[in-house]
Parts: sequence; C-alpha cells; structure tokens
Amino acid sequence: MVRAIIEEQLHEDTRVTILGHVQRGGRPSAYDRWASTWLGYAAAHEVLSATADTEGKVIGLRGDRVVAVPLVQAVERTREVPQRIEEGDYAGAMALRGGSFTEMVRVFRDLSEPPTVEPRHDATARRIGILHAGGLAPGMNTAARAAVRLGIERGHTMLGIRGGFPGLRDGHVRELSWGDVEGWTATGGADLGIRRTVPPMEQLYAIGRSLERAEIDALMVIGGWNAYQATWTLWSERERYPAFDIPLLCVPASIDNNLPGSDLAIGADTALNVIVESIDRIKQSAAATRRCFVVETMGRHCGFLALMGGIAGGAERVYLHEDGLSLQELAEDAATMARAFGDGRELWLAVRNECVSENYSTHFLAQLFAQESGGRFDVREAVLGHLQQGGDPSPFDRILATRLAAHGIDLLDRELAAGARGAHYVGLVEGTVTQVADRIHARGVGPGPPAAAAPVVAGAAAGPRRHVEPRRAGSGRGDPRGVEAPCSESG
Repeated sequence: MVRAIIEEQLHEDTRVTILGHVQRGGRPSAYDRWASTWLGYAAAHEVLSATADTEGKVIGLRGDRVVAVPLVQAVERTREVPQRIEEGDYAGAMALRGGSFTEMVRVFRDLSEPPTVEPRHDATARRIGILHAGGLAPGMNTAARAAVRLGIERGHTMLGIRGGFPGLRDGHVRELSWGDVEGWTATGGADLGIRRTVPPMEQLYAIGRSLERAEIDALMVIGGWNAYQATWTLWSERERYPAFDIPLLCVPASIDNNLPGSDLAIGADTALNVIVESIDRIKQSAAATRRCFVVETMGRHCGFLALMGGIAGGAERVYLHEDGLSLQELAEDAATMARAFGDGRELWLAVRNECVSENYSTHFLAQLFAQESGGRFDVREAVLGHLQQGGDPSPFDRILATRLAAHGIDLLDRELAAGARGAHYVGLVEGTVTQVADRIHARGVGPGPPAAAAPVVAGAAAGPRRHVEPRRAGSGRGDPRGVEAPCSESG
C-alpha cells in the first residue's frame, strides 16, 4: 500500500525489501554476549534460591541493571500493548514500550524532516557552538549531527568548531546547515576534528575573544576526560573572562567509559565489538595448536573494556587496574595454566587492561607464562591498540549518541530561554538519559583523576556579557592543566 501511494502520487520508482528472518541470524554482538552471560548468571541464582512458594519471575535488563519482574505482571503488560493499539490509544501503547521508546520516536521525527518554519530571528534564537575534545570515540559524528539538526529545528544557529579547543582559539568556527551533517550518523571518526589539548592559562584570553567574535551563546563539548577538564577550566575562569559566562555542556564520548555521571559513554560499545571480533579471530588462529594468548585492551585506569571483552570473548583470566596485580597471582595463574594444558586444554585466553600494572606488562606476562609452560603450550601476545578507536559506530552507540545529544540540546535550549548560564554534563544513568549535574565543578571534574559524580541542583541568573581584560593570574583557583599520567585517556 505504501509503495502504491508513493508511485501514484510522487511518481517515484519504489522497491520493497522485507528483511524477515535475516534479522534472527548472524553473529551476536558484544552486548548480546555479555548481557546474556549476566542474565544467565542472575537466572541461575534465582533458580537456586527459589522455594515452592516463590513467585515466577522474568529476568531482564533495565539500562545496565539486572531486574526481576513478576511473571504475571510482565505477561499482563505485554498483552496490554496490542489492546491499546486496537483501541487507538497509541500514546499509551508507546508508553508501555518504555520511556526511551517514546523519547526516541519524538527525536526521530525531529531529525528526519527539515524544519518547515522560518528560523527564529528574535531574542530566543541563539548561536550554539559544538566541538570535540579528548580521545577519538566512534559515535562523535552521530552526536554532532543530532545536535546540529535538533538545534536548527528549535530555531538556533549551530556552529561547528574545527580542531577542538585549539581550533576555537584560532577562530575555526563556521555555521553548519541541515545538509552539512548529512551522512554523519553512520561514519566513524570526527569530521569536526579533535584535539586532546586542555587549554593552558595563557591561551584562555584568545579563546575568550574567539567566543566573542563568533557571538557564541552556548557551547556543547563532545568528548572524553580531557574535554571535561577543558570545560571545567572555562567554568573556573569565567570571573576573569566573561566570554566563558555562558551555558556549557559536556556530552560523554570515550571508549574508556571512565566519565563521571554516565554509566556508558559514546564509543565504548563500538570499541568492545572490535575487541570481541579480534578475540574471536585470535581464538580461531590458536585452534590449530596448543596456545595461550595474552590480549591487551585500552581503557586506561578503567577496566570496562577488558572486563566486558573478557566476558564476551570467553577469557579464562581478566587482569584489571581496579583489582591490581601481584607476582603471586601470576605465579598461581601460570601453575593453573600448566595443569590445564597438561589435562588436554587447547587454548587459554587472558585479557589485560593496559594500565593494570606499570611493571607487569603484557610482554612480561607472555614471557612468564612461556617460561612456566614446560613446553606444553606456546604463548603469544596481542596488543590491540588504536584499532579500538576506529570503525563506524555500532547501532548501540548511534542511538546513545543521539539520545545524549538530544537531551543536551533540550537542556541548552531551556538554559538560554531562562537566561541561565550553568555548566552541565549529561549522562545515561540506569537506562535513563538525565542531567547529572547542574555544575561541571560539582564533583568528579577538575584537576586529578576521574571520580564519580553526584547529582547537584544549582542555578544562576544571567547577566550582560561584555569583554573585560583578564585580571592577572593567581586568582586562587586550581590550575587544571597538570600533565596527565600516561594512562589518563585513550588516544
């Protein structure tokens, strides 16, 4: 019917493709592997602890939390969906699908059709800048595209800043149209360019003047820990540089998944899929012989990639920075490995987080295990490196990037309309996209290593913006420029 209408009314040649059971086949993604493992673990515990009087339950995931829902309640709610549709209560049917489903329907409608109204030219129309900072994460383009189109749909002028904060300093700012971001959804990399640089104090004046020349009323920074530190720098110096006294927003994008205020960051799922695919290939290569592989992942001081990669890849050992690593532990693992190969094992897989230990490197582990093998097996090492930052974003990261950017634009839109000038970061918490903190300095951002953030409620009325020469340095604020440790952010 749809095809007939398009051909009859638009006179366009149309084809219909029904995917059918193709959607049931294929290799499971990294998420499907670790999520099913976790669900199976939780289900086994439920079965083992159940009694004759225990109510039947459905084990599922909400966000990244395992939940147990009464079986009767789950069946009733599932049957209610077609009933609502039959009654014409489509809003109620969508609500039963979950809050994020309704949210994404609205976002899709805003993203898929160019605005049919003229841009606003009144005081409510503002200029919003977008830049990337920190290490590269697949999905940055997706987030930027969503931000640009949703901003335009709300009547704002969207500005792309090329080359991170150095690009902002040098004035590399241009307006982005609806068509400029066409095709960015599925592409990896960062078309706006990216830099890891946290601007030093001597460059803040130039950045402030650039913001004023471009007449930027709000700034969205998409990136990793360095992006958060750089944004904190702008917030902390806004008394000396009034150009920084605008709404500031950080959107989490880092394969390390180590950012405050969000359970998941853009890019982590894509990197995890690269890791799992690499492990699968490594295991296939080892199938023809008796071999131990030590695989090193990125992640810096966060063990997310190593842990989830180990679970999804079927590893025997995972070495995490959070757990630490001792020589005694390695000796015990070497002995266990030798016994296992002696009993007929063909493959042993160990996954190591890159910053688990300064002294016990991946090469050291491989040499140790080879020395203790007694000739029963070979040992090889594989450092995956920057493969984990490449590739097109996974469907999960595309959706996450769109949700986070949409929430961020809505937040900036409200801030600008209210005349507020807060510094914020958004995130995914227990499956819900939320404004985690009203001030980027609240907790967990600033000089030093990443820390967990707590929700904070704060606000400030906006005053007139004007250019003022900076006061001399030494205002009592901490300098966030401190040189980062080698394991601070992938890139």
